[in-house]
Amino acid sequence: MSRRLAVVTGGSTGIGRAIVNTLAREGWDVAFSYISRPHEAEQTATSARAAGADVLFAQCDVGIKADVDAFYDRVAAWRGAPDLLVNNAGVQTWAPLLELEEDSWDRVIRTNLKGCFLNTQNVARRLVSAGKPGAIVNIGSGCNKLAFPRLVDYTASKGGIEQFTKVAAIELGPHAIRVNCVAPGAIEIERTQAEAGDYAGTWSAITPLRRIGQTQDVADVVLYLASPGASFITGQTLWVDGGVFTQANWPYEKPGA
Repeated sequence: MSRRLAVVTGGSTGIGRAIVNTLAREGWDVAFSYISRPHEAEQTATSARAAGADVLFAQCDVGIKADVDAFYDRVAAWRGAPDLLVNNAGVQTWAPLLELEEDSWDRVIRTNLKGCFLNTQNVARRLVSAGKPGAIVNIGSGCNKLAFPRLVDYTASKGGIEQFTKVAAIELGPHAIRVNCVAPGAIEIERTQAEAGDYAGTWSAITPLRRIGQTQDVADVVLYLASPGASFITGQTLWVDGGVFTQANWPYEKPGA
């Protein structure tokens, strides 16, 4: 059986890299985009190829339509329409609402939300034109559900992704294209480690499973949503957070005590 093709945006580092490598190990060929740090993109491609995958990767600003169109033209010339798209590319800024700069807001919304739209639209058009079923997985966040202070632009973008997922699932369902969202909680990557002096200790203490997530936790769920086992699942958000964003702010006793 021929290997299926996945596209992962922001695939060179962090959660994206784990998704690329997991798909490669499980029999997928992979195309991924990245915006900076080409050396790390090369490393990701090397590890995916070592797992047996054919790999294409290219620099692409997911929030610019010309970049997105050029990237998928390359993918199409290489292998045609993908079977799976993972909208993972995202950026984050830290600033209170009253201090957030307009250019920071624009960059976050353009990358996270507009990027999800542009990549989904491009891939879906190609799938519909080819008469081919497919799966799309959008990477959300705990702030799909809850307000995160000092992350107003990021929270707005991720909340938008969840609603975009639902609309896309409804409109693309008749074309046999499933669209779902994966919402990670506290996941240990280079960026999150810089958020606190003891990121793991800070978040594991308030997470019901008493640990923080690893990138593999997210990649495994993406793999499931791309599998035949999820063939009747669409328009859903699956929380990969150890229960932290399900837990109520309960004043009578310490949660998990």
